Amino acid sequence: MEFPSDQTREMSSERKTGRGKIEIKRIENTTNRQVTFCKRRNGLLKKAYELSVLCDAEVALIVFSSRGRLYEYANNSSVKATIERYKKATSDSPNSGSVSEANTQYYQQEASKLRAQISNLQNQNKNMLGESLGALTLRELKNLETRVERGISKIRSKKNELLYAEIEYMQKRQEIDLHHNNHFLRAKIAETERGQQHMSLMPGNSEYHELVQSQPFDSRDYLQVSGLQTHNGYPRQDQPPLQLV
Repeated sequence: MEFPSDQTREMSSERKTGRGKIEIKRIENTTNRQVTFCKRRNGLLKKAYELSVLCDAEVALIVFSSRGRLYEYANNSSVKATIERYKKATSDSPNSGSVSEANTQYYQQEASKLRAQISNLQNQNKNMLGESLGALTLRELKNLETRVERGISKIRSKKNELLYAEIEYMQKRQEIDLHHNNHFLRAKIAETERGQQHMSLMPGNSEYHELVQSQPFDSRDYLQVSGLQTHNGYPRQDQPPLQLV
């Protein structure tokens, strides 16, 4: 009779619980990231407590959330005391070089994580532009299509909002310009009418010249006014001519 190996039992337990391997990367969804932080933080505090109790070790744990909130645990008097002990141990230890090497290794790991995040963001930008789509699965393509359509909808909504605001501004500007033009034209018309009335009242206008030119002149440059009467009641042309004796 064959007994299942440890690996087989572990795989069967994973199938029963439905848990699989999780890719270690930053969770983009804010709610999921907060839930995962709470679960992992509680698990980490539990592991620190178990380590301090089972192994009689001095453990200090400091965790800062993405919002800057502090979570700490220490089985000694305080975390500060453990930190002071750590500083004293590192300063007195001859293996200070190993500490610096550990720090260097830590920063190199952080730098590699940042480079991976940058590369991931660059790939996402290329995918949004329709580039480098060969490595994506059907599900990833559908998610990408949904994100692109949602982004296009927001862009169109913002564009229409700006267009309506621009049209409304142009209409108001046109109404103001028409109002000013009407006032200007009315003022010009009134000024022209006043000028015409003034010219009609002046003696040098065309009507006055026509009236003067219609009357004939005699040889003595006097006007022949036929309608005027003399003192004797006879017209000028009916008077008898003078005769020399």
